[in-house]
Amino acid sequence: MKQKVTDLNSPDKEMRLQVFLAHAGAASRRGAERLILDGRVSVNGAVVSEMGVKVRLDDRICLDGNPLRLEETKRYVLLHKPSGHVCSLSDEKGRPVAADLLKEAYSERLYNIGRLDMFSSGALIFTNDGEFASIVGHPSAEIEKEYIVETSLPYRDDLVSSFIGGIRIDSVFYKCKEAERISSRRLRIVLVEGKNREIRRVLEHFDVRVKKLIRIRIGSVLLGDMPPGAFRNLTDAEVQNLANRANPASTGDYI
Repeated sequence: MKQKVTDLNSPDKEMRLQVFLAHAGAASRRGAERLILDGRVSVNGAVVSEMGVKVRLDDRICLDGNPLRLEETKRYVLLHKPSGHVCSLSDEKGRPVAADLLKEAYSERLYNIGRLDMFSSGALIFTNDGEFASIVGHPSAEIEKEYIVETSLPYRDDLVSSFIGGIRIDSVFYKCKEAERISSRRLRIVLVEGKNREIRRVLEHFDVRVKKLIRIRIGSVLLGDMPPGAFRNLTDAEVQNLANRANPASTGDYI
């Protein structure tokens, strides 16, 4: 699927630097702010390390010394991340990177919205649309993520009820939206916030380890029968639905 940028293509158009970075596919809005504060961005040869700078399309804007330009084509891609791949654009330890699975099919710089830990698999959305990533990836969006979990040993019945009711572990409060027992070693869990390694930490609290964890849904986007490593473009309806769920007060079409 392709969406064209039509409101930022005038050379005289001024925009905040973080907006440019987001539309250039460098990062989400929040991620772009971090790049600026870290001193990784330069404008016309001068490093910018504070917020509030405005730029034009005819400025020379670089990230880590590499020139950036607005990407005309916006991409929204669903990947079935295989277990063993990390959610980063590169890995200093040499581990397989999920984003690399898309490089041969897409020339744009794509980055993931949200994360899955290295040993989890399933639905992961990539984009080069920083505004979309900021809207959908923000915790306030409360977009549902659904998981199927297989445990190493049978788990106690009160695990499900405790997770639904809320449980505090090492001063962190965990609470899922839904949890359902499928069998003695399988359960379905729906999260709306998703703290770091939340499902694994809760299960370990009940002396059960995760044998397999797969995310099967993000909002209305279903993983379906896609095998690990496979990917597809999101439909216009899926993109619109995610944006509307994240910002229900929005009027008009996102696309």
